Amino acid sequence: MPLTLVDTSSWIEALRQDGDPDVTKRVFNLMSEGMACLCDMVILELWNGARGEKEKQGLTELEEALRFLPIDRSVWKLAKGLARTCRSRGLTIPTTDLLVFACAEWHGAELEHCDEHLNLLKEAAATDG
Repeated sequence: MPLTLVDTSSWIEALRQDGDPDVTKRVFNLMSEGMACLCDMVILELWNGARGEKEKQGLTELEEALRFLPIDRSVWKLAKGLARTCRSRGLTIPTTDLLVFACAEWHGAELEHCDEHLNLLKEAAATDG
C-alpha cells in the first residue's frame, strides 16, 4: 500500500470534534497503518489555523510522528505545469492545492482529501498530454 499524503482539508475534518466521521476514520486508519504522511505546505496551512496551546501541541506531535514528503524543485516544476494545464482549461486552482497535488504525484503517493479543487486537478492531470 503506497503512502498517502493527507491534505489539509482532511486533517481539519479529522481533528475537529464535529468533523466528518468518514474522513476522520480514513485519516486515523492511515495513521494507524503507518501510511499517512505530510508535506510542508499542509503543515504550514495547519499551523496557520492553529489556536491555543492544545492545538499547537497536537501539531508538533503530528510533525514528529509522520513522514514528510519533500517539496523540491521537481515538485515546483510539476506544480507550474499543472497550473498551466488547469488555466488552459479555464480552471483556477488555489496555489496551495497545486503544490500539494504535485507533491503527492511526484512522490507516487495517494492523496486523501475532501477538496473539490483536488478532484478537478486530478481530472485535468489525467487528461493532460
